Amino acid sequence: MKTIFSTRHEGHSGQMELVAGKIVPGFEKPVRARYIRERVDQVRLGPVSEPDEHPLDAARRVHRDDYLDFLPTVWPRWTESGHGGSAMPFAWPTRGLRGDVPPKAIEAALGFYSFDAGASFVEGTWEAIKSSYDTALTAARLVRDGERSAFALCRPPGHHAGSHFMGGYCYINNAAAAAQWLSDNGAGRVTILDIDYHHGNGTQEIFYSRGDIQVINLHADPLMEYPFYLGHADETGSGAGEGANHNYPLPFGTGWAEWSMALEDACARLARFSPEVVVVSLGVDTFEKDPISRFRLTSGDYPLIGRRIAALNRATLFVMEGGYAVEEIGINAVGVLTGFEDA
Repeated sequence: MKTIFSTRHEGHSGQMELVAGKIVPGFEKPVRARYIRERVDQVRLGPVSEPDEHPLDAARRVHRDDYLDFLPTVWPRWTESGHGGSAMPFAWPTRGLRGDVPPKAIEAALGFYSFDAGASFVEGTWEAIKSSYDTALTAARLVRDGERSAFALCRPPGHHAGSHFMGGYCYINNAAAAAQWLSDNGAGRVTILDIDYHHGNGTQEIFYSRGDIQVINLHADPLMEYPFYLGHADETGSGAGEGANHNYPLPFGTGWAEWSMALEDACARLARFSPEVVVVSLGVDTFEKDPISRFRLTSGDYPLIGRRIAALNRATLFVMEGGYAVEEIGINAVGVLTGFEDA
């Protein structure tokens, strides 16, 4: 399996985030990608290449223009306003407040285009965002051109980014942009299978009223777990998208027996949809030692996930999302890929 990876992600480093009343160093840090990259080499998964540059055309098919145009301006505007540290929002429009006009103040614009304070900026953040997007589209092109599979080692991740909002360490929705690009370039139907611990709320929001791209999420119950406000089982799509969105909210403490049953049902739904390509939002924060998650999968379970996905017999693009137990992240993420390859 070919891997696409860019060292430009390293510029997004040292950013802070707001968690439970404290400003803390971001859990989403460069070492995550480094360990995965090292593991790819250790198991001889396949060649690793730098991404090609891509215009933002595919991103504009899944994100609003004003949102995408905003992202590269954040750090310059933040510093021009006399601020340092990490650029992050502290005020958000909500019920009863106007949220239809982007404010001119950078402090307010950050809140306008976000749903939490987890997607902060430092000087190199935009370059990392763009390299992550380039990584996803370069890997998507490999699949379009005939590869059975490819791995987009993206950082920062993307599945919490919606059509006009960032959050949860995510800015451009890499999996959504790749799925859109594949659909626009001959794939027709595409399924996004999100196996991250946290619900891919951005991906759901982007495609909720569309029937050509199926979205399936296995994740922690949003009544109890971040991102909280989407991910319930009764959210099945709207309009042309009715029946194309499927959520599997699972309780804290879920282990392999329960999680794999949900995956089996998800794969059956996927097979009935009959996509030409599957885009896997590959999060491994379902791991029992993950510091910000509460599932109980073990390292031995991840190759089994890869084998089950391989049994779908579809061209498959893996796009890296979450996973914060950094000592084991390479073993677990690449375990899915080797399981797929060995099936």
